[in-house]
Formats: sequence, structure tokens, C-alpha cells
Amino acid sequence: MDNVPLNYHSWSDRLAMDIALLLEKSGETVEEVLERHNITADDLGRFNADPLFLKKVEHLRGEVRDKGMTFRMKAKAQAEELLTTSWTLIHSPDVSAAVKADLIKWTGKMADLEPKKDVIGDSDGGGGVSITINLDGRQGEVAKIPPPTKPKVIEHV
Repeated sequence: MDNVPLNYHSWSDRLAMDIALLLEKSGETVEEVLERHNITADDLGRFNADPLFLKKVEHLRGEVRDKGMTFRMKAKAQAEELLTTSWTLIHSPDVSAAVKADLIKWTGKMADLEPKKDVIGDSDGGGGVSITINLDGRQGEVAKIPPPTKPKVIEHV
């Protein structure tokens, strides 16, 4: 199995953010950005030829212009960058299963893939079915069918 994230590129989202801030006159100087990211002007020229990098910088510039720079936006950029680290840790044989499980759960939570607690008005967490009948504009709960206590096993003969 390949242990490299699918969208791997040689530049970081944080670099794209710093360039966007620089272009919007809200960040560091070019020299400071180069030093912070340990890159050269030639590296920056190569990144500038990458359409994905240009699109990311332009998107971030729009965010800075339209919404201003917020803590949440910085945290989002950092979290996106940390996905690469998370991917590496999850696929490393040196990392414990508990740490891998926590990283996988965290990724699912951040991607909003966790099951919703209140599905179709079920606030008691017990499952089941609720039936509502509308009579002349009035609504009333007619029956609430509880979930089965244990699953049925059906065997096909």
C-alpha cells in the first residue's frame, strides 16, 4: 500500500497562506517567508508555476480580502497541513494502535463523518420509529414503536 497522501505536493498549505498574506500586504516580507519555510527564490518560482499552488493562493487571498484573517482560518490551514502528518503516523508501523485509532477518529470527526445523535427527532437515543398523522391541520403523535431488544437472525435454507 502506498503511504503517501493522494494530493501530495512539495509546498505546504501554510506557505500558500503566507504568500496570500504577503500579496494582500498583511503578512511578512518575501525574505521572511523564504527564511521561515527554508526555501529559495527558485523554489518559490517553481511553486508559482504550479497551477494548484496558484489556485490555493488565490483562494486564500479571496478569504483574506472578503473575511479578513481570523484565528479560525489560521487553525483550518494548520489542520489541513497536519493531515499529512496524521496520514504518516497512521501508516507507520512504529505508532501504537491506540494512537492510530485516535487519529482515525479525529479525522472522521473533522470530516463530519460521525453519526448524528438526533436523527429524525429521536432525542432519547433509543432508535425506533415515530408515526405522525396530520388530521385537518392538527398533528399528533399516534404511535411510537420501540426498537427491537435484540436483533433477529434470519437463516436462509
